[in-house]
Amino acid sequence: MPSRRRPAIVHPPEEDHGPVRDGGLRTAEQARDVARGFLLAAAREGGSAADAVLLVVSELFTNAVLHAVGATGFELKAGAGTVTVAVHDASPLPHRPLPMDPARPGGFGRHLVQDLSVDVRVQIHSAGKTVTAVVPCPTGVRPQG
Repeated sequence: MPSRRRPAIVHPPEEDHGPVRDGGLRTAEQARDVARGFLLAAAREGGSAADAVLLVVSELFTNAVLHAVGATGFELKAGAGTVTVAVHDASPLPHRPLPMDPARPGGFGRHLVQDLSVDVRVQIHSAGKTVTAVVPCPTGVRPQG
C-alpha cells in the first residue's frame, strides 16, 4: 500500500497560534512535517531554536514508535518564547532513560530532549502517557500580564 504524505498544518500569521493536534500521524517524518508548517507560522524567526523544536519532535515521536507501539496523539503549542511539544502514547510504562554510553548505539534521545528543553514532563494516565517538552523558541505570542 503506497504511503500518503499528510499535508503540513499551517496557521496563517494573523491567526493565534493555538495548539495543533493530530492523532493520525504514524512516523517521526510526518510529525516533523506538521511541526515545520506550525513553526513557519508561529516561530517565523525561530532559526536554530526552531531546529531544536524539530529535533525534540523527532526524538519524542520516535520514542513513542519504538517503545510504545506508536503515538496516539501529537500536539504543538506556541507560548511566549516557547513551543510546547506533547506526544501521547498508549503505554503506561514511564520512560527509563539509559545511562550515556558512547560504545552503545542509541539511548541519547532522552538526554538530548532534556538539554534542549526548559521543562520535560511525563504524565501517566488511564490511556497511557503523555511526554511534554517545553522548548525555548521565539514565537509570535506575546507574554500576558
